[in-house]
Amino acid sequence: MNDQAFDSERVSGIIAELKTKPGALLPILHAIQDALGYVPQGSVPLIAHELNLSRAEVHGVISFYHYFRSTPPGRHTVYICRAEACQAMGSEALEAYAKSSLGIDYHENTPDGAITLEPVYCLGNCACSPSIMVDKKVHGRVSPERFDDIMDSTRSAP
Repeated sequence: MNDQAFDSERVSGIIAELKTKPGALLPILHAIQDALGYVPQGSVPLIAHELNLSRAEVHGVISFYHYFRSTPPGRHTVYICRAEACQAMGSEALEAYAKSSLGIDYHENTPDGAITLEPVYCLGNCACSPSIMVDKKVHGRVSPERFDDIMDSTRSAP
């Protein structure tokens, strides 16, 4: 889904539903990302107009918070835990391996559109560090070899 074809009616509906909430910008951005998987650039002027903000203010919030994406994600999202327990058990090496193996950095998609790589700061799986989460499934004690196996099965999944 490219940004030219984003669902402006859906975005407008979300804005209309939430614009009267106190501090409506963040709830609107979360709802748009939940609905579309990202916050399309084309939605920025709509949000700005309805909340009486500048486009720069809306863009500033989107770009400040790493959670928000301005491009569509891959079919699957891989989160690598960067919390202290996972770092103590080798997540920095796993992170470097994952980036090299996938050929992407954080907040990027693989060229085939299968995988988006994201950092996360605790998966609550500290006893089984280092941990990753693929979509909503947590994997513990992830070595480079295990990472490859998980990525192979992830790429073949719909």
